[in-house]
Amino acid sequence: MNNKDFITKLAQKEGLTMRDTQMLVNHLVAELTSTFEDGNILSIDGFGQFEVKKRLERVAISPSTGQKMLVPPKLVLGFKQSASLKERVQKGGNS
Repeated sequence: MNNKDFITKLAQKEGLTMRDTQMLVNHLVAELTSTFEDGNILSIDGFGQFEVKKRLERVAISPSTGQKMLVPPKLVLGFKQSASLKERVQKGGNS
């Protein structure tokens, strides 16, 4: 599902205009981005938990040349799904 399909489905489900729905989704994404930039954890009941984690510096080896390279540390966004979401996904959403 792409962004346009998502907006269309959400607008139909909630009885909103496409424009209003697009604005709401844009505001939601902006707020999520701001939360993650600040390094905060976001927990959504029944869905899961988003957390910014720091990956440590490591040594990687290029498979083509065999040369060792130092990969610098970086921040990544992690997601841990809730037990109820995991169960629904495993059942194919038929619960």
